[in-house]
Amino acid sequence: MSAAPVAPAWAELAGQEAAVGQLSRAATMDSPTHAWLFTGPPGSGRSNAARAFAQALQCEQEDPAQRGCGRCHACLTVHAGTHADVKVMATENVTYKIDEIRELISLAQDRPSSGRWRIFIIEDADRMTERATNVLLKAIEEPPARTIWMLCAPSPADVLVTIRSRCRPVGLRIPAVQSVADLLVDRDGLDPALALFAARASQSHVGMARRLARDEGARQRREAVVHLPLRIQATSDAVALAKELVEVTQEEAKSSAEVRNAEEKAGLLRALGLGEDEKVPPKLRNHVKRLEDSQTARNKRSVHDTLDRAMIDLTGLFRDVLALQLGTGAELVNEHLRDELGSYAHGVTAERTVARIDAVATARRRLAGNVPPLLALEAMTMSFLPDRILDRRPGHQA
Repeated sequence: MSAAPVAPAWAELAGQEAAVGQLSRAATMDSPTHAWLFTGPPGSGRSNAARAFAQALQCEQEDPAQRGCGRCHACLTVHAGTHADVKVMATENVTYKIDEIRELISLAQDRPSSGRWRIFIIEDADRMTERATNVLLKAIEEPPARTIWMLCAPSPADVLVTIRSRCRPVGLRIPAVQSVADLLVDRDGLDPALALFAARASQSHVGMARRLARDEGARQRREAVVHLPLRIQATSDAVALAKELVEVTQEEAKSSAEVRNAEEKAGLLRALGLGEDEKVPPKLRNHVKRLEDSQTARNKRSVHDTLDRAMIDLTGLFRDVLALQLGTGAELVNEHLRDELGSYAHGVTAERTVARIDAVATARRRLAGNVPPLLALEAMTMSFLPDRILDRRPGHQA
């Protein structure tokens, strides 16, 4: 049974018309630039754009206008992550290991085995240490023939200037809410109202929007997070809800990891010629152990990333409150909570709302600096106390 055709390469880049135009033109060239830097905020689709570009570059269509067709063998294998000449590197660790970069550079010396190009995509290139970056620099300065490097990072400033100056930049933006909603409807067949809610609630983060739209449990956990500030009436509430926030995010991280981990293990067992319930022979156990160790490291990072996502949701909530207080008329991230947020906005000052946005930002910095989560969140939730309580506390001013 043949694989079902995927959508054309560019279809998944919601609201990125400028980047799509730049990349689709480059894909028709006989000699495109050998190094690219994809930048944009979380959820803008940096990695998706790099993969789509790789798909268009490897596409077997003779007509340049059809590159990235989504039907040929090259498009299907790039999309599935199995193309022999497209290597995607990602890390769940804080930084890339220098040996990982050296291995890529070694592979880059090989000529393409079946495609037009040998393509290397490095996700989260901002996680490369200066030493690892310097190792990569020489490969980018003197690239082998038919080799293309694609680096992804949040902003150009996150990559050393020596690398940045040798790459062609591709800037991605946060897509419009409606563009994300339309993508979920067209590609995933989701209900338009649910897709629009998910696009708003995710603040146009395509991956998170898809998860919210398809997973009721994820929606419920997000609702629990954004309702936390509305429930705090006393110091004891702040302490208890900080603990609840840690637990909710841990549950969300666990839920998102379980399915992925199970699928990866099943895939490995199939590759080793074993059934799911079959006992792993001693000589093959190191393969399973390596996968499990990698999943454990990723799970730990997933908890941090999920907690950071909760901080983004809380920031969006308080920005909604501030928009209501200032009467901007802007569409809210949490439009479905407009009445509740309106009541909350009347009970606090705009100055305190700004202070709460700052408190969330401080908590994010502390979490990034490995401060124990409960400690960082308790300090944050204390700032959510009602104004009448904060006004009585030493050191607090309206």
